[in-house]
Amino acid sequence: MTSLTFFGLISLTTAIVAFAATFLVLKRWSQRRRTYLLFWGIGLALYGVGAAMEAYFSLVGWNALVFRLWYLTGAFFTAAYLGQGTAFLLLRRSWAWALFAILAVGTVYAIFKVFTATLDPSLLTGSEMSGKIITSPGVRVLTPFFNIYGTLLLVGGAIYSAWLFWRKRVLLNRVLGNILIAAGGLFPAFGGAFQRAGIPGILYFSELIGVILIFVGYLFATSEAAKAAAPKVTTGAPTG
Repeated sequence: MTSLTFFGLISLTTAIVAFAATFLVLKRWSQRRRTYLLFWGIGLALYGVGAAMEAYFSLVGWNALVFRLWYLTGAFFTAAYLGQGTAFLLLRRSWAWALFAILAVGTVYAIFKVFTATLDPSLLTGSEMSGKIITSPGVRVLTPFFNIYGTLLLVGGAIYSAWLFWRKRVLLNRVLGNILIAAGGLFPAFGGAFQRAGIPGILYFSELIGVILIFVGYLFATSEAAKAAAPKVTTGAPTG
């Protein structure tokens, strides 16, 4: 088995886990109609699409459309939309909708920039896709704004929620669930840092570990035991 095939199978596993999590979150949204669940579901679906595009590249080969979808979902949208879900849970609805209006404009602009960008696949090296092949100016500089926004909300909100439950000494499964979600939100960022440092392969593992931690954390935070005794406080863990 070549390294490309091995990494492709890891990415495929990541996509399967992400889509399974998407199904459960959106199923819960269909029952409860909470806006944060809808955006978490969208974020997890984007996570799955990005991983699926990585799997295609590793198992099949280069494709410009696959690259553009991978870059949009991974570099721009996954963290941002997961974080937007937390914004709807933690913030006043008017503030959350205002932030989403900005994110929506940014989303349209990012799609335009990525789909009109010039690509040079000859710049690809090793087994991983990289944004370095985008030769058009003004594309890659946009990604930190999306990722910082999403990571601060997702990870910061989960840590804040874990602290609230820990301070009250109640629902320790929600403390653990939020800690897992926070860790899961950070893992892909660490993987991206290793990729930029020229260490191949770490990104694939970090994405898989990240989505598993987010999924397991969500299951802990929404367990039936937590629902039965949930305090009436605004936290980053779903209460309904």
